[in-house]
Amino acid sequence: MSRLLPSLLFFIFLLGTPLAAQAQALQLDPVESIVAVVEEDVILRSELDMAVNNVTRRLAGRTDQLPPPNVLERQVLQQLIMMRLQLQRAEAMGLRVGDVELDQTIGRIAQQQGASIDQLRQQVRMDGLSYEAFRQQVRDELVISRLQQNFVQSRVVVSETEIDNLLASRTGSELQIHLGYLLVALPDGATPDQIEVARDKIDGVRQLIERGEMDFAAAAMRYSDHQTALEGGNMGWRSSDEIPPLFTHALASMQPGEVSQPLRGPSGFSLIHYIDSRDQSQAIETVTEYHARGLMVRVGELVTREEARTKIDALRARIAAGEDFATVAREASDDQITRNQGGDMGWFPLSAWGPAVANVLGSLEDGELSEPFASDVGWHLIQRLETREQDITREAQRKRARETIVARKADEEFDRFLRQLRDEAYIDERLGS
Repeated sequence: MSRLLPSLLFFIFLLGTPLAAQAQALQLDPVESIVAVVEEDVILRSELDMAVNNVTRRLAGRTDQLPPPNVLERQVLQQLIMMRLQLQRAEAMGLRVGDVELDQTIGRIAQQQGASIDQLRQQVRMDGLSYEAFRQQVRDELVISRLQQNFVQSRVVVSETEIDNLLASRTGSELQIHLGYLLVALPDGATPDQIEVARDKIDGVRQLIERGEMDFAAAAMRYSDHQTALEGGNMGWRSSDEIPPLFTHALASMQPGEVSQPLRGPSGFSLIHYIDSRDQSQAIETVTEYHARGLMVRVGELVTREEARTKIDALRARIAAGEDFATVAREASDDQITRNQGGDMGWFPLSAWGPAVANVLGSLEDGELSEPFASDVGWHLIQRLETREQDITREAQRKRARETIVARKADEEFDRFLRQLRDEAYIDERLGS
């Protein structure tokens, strides 16, 4: 699903401020201008300026690729509008991200940056954001990611036959292609005049690229209507199976470095840039599986988080003093999935029970009992029993094949969903007014 939208870090560090920052700005400067109204929400000039500055800073070494300031402003504003619409839809659907999941995600971001949480706080402040605003941005992106997952689960169906057919068509290696994408979008039910205008535009853009007046990335930033415009149209590496048939047909006669002729698809007219290709050989894959048992004290209306912590501490003390974990779990655990099995969670890969469990389990030795740890639903104990290496080559191949088919179907469907979301919304853009 990560391909449906630019990455989490891209939006966190480059695009806009969250709703909390908007409210703060309104309190600090009641006369600040509004650049867009999105349903009952607003986007402020300060939000847009911050987003534009972040994009400009990210491309400091490639300023020649940036479109004129007025064009860049409008492109960034479109990104902010689409983020706001998705957050509104997610809220209407009841999609939420709890504090525990948020803290774990921020911890992973810091780890990826090779920094501690305190160092991350300092970097955020240096970038001109409060830490609370940063946390809200991360929460917003997690909510949007959850919206995407919900969309795929409800709209994209992959049959076992499709997976079988895809695997049967593959050889011992898997070709991957690095693509760039530029879209001149057309509305549903476009008129002949609209089609003609879009065709002239895509022809003109390709001529600019062909004459060397602009490279593909710069053209995508300036002219593309796709969500990857501010990334120069970069679609990343795709397996050949993930690429829509329309593109596959064009790529068959292209060499790396070339740009296609204009292509007409369901979303409009497009150009593709064949950046590079590589072979990914298939190999035997193994995964470490864990056998563990756990118990939980649930937090709810009748049990506060503090009361649950006191109870889990007492249960751990009993187990540490020699009582059988399974007996204690059957008596006191609120986990209805494992309680009757004495807390036995079976064999599973590290991530199967979520990040909270994974973080703790990976730090334990076989036979070791964890300290109490929290999740959004309560307090937990885990005892790691043993580990094993499992050959998952066939399962991994089928999983990748399913993900490939999902990605192929979901890209076009999600673009259509976003267009529909925008078409149905009340949006009043006020740039230049």
